Amino acid sequence: MRKVILKLIRFYQKYISPLKPPTCRFEPTCSTYTYQAVERFGILKGLLLGFWRVLRCNPISKGGHDPVPTEFYLFKKSNNSLRRR
Repeated sequence: MRKVILKLIRFYQKYISPLKPPTCRFEPTCSTYTYQAVERFGILKGLLLGFWRVLRCNPISKGGHDPVPTEFYLFKKSNNSLRRR
């Protein structure tokens, strides 16, 4: 099943994406990010990460370099959350 999902993403990248103007605010692109996430974490976690990435890819987002994490989590971990003084 993973191979089918990866082939669908490649199909999108090769045949559908070139028909649209580039709009992704991130590097790597959202489709490449999703492909890499599915390869690394499997179908469920990979597609969840990809879906979350597409939701964040909008005009109010700063965008920039955002690679697939090495560990699975949907929300970025913050070092400031439990800071001791």
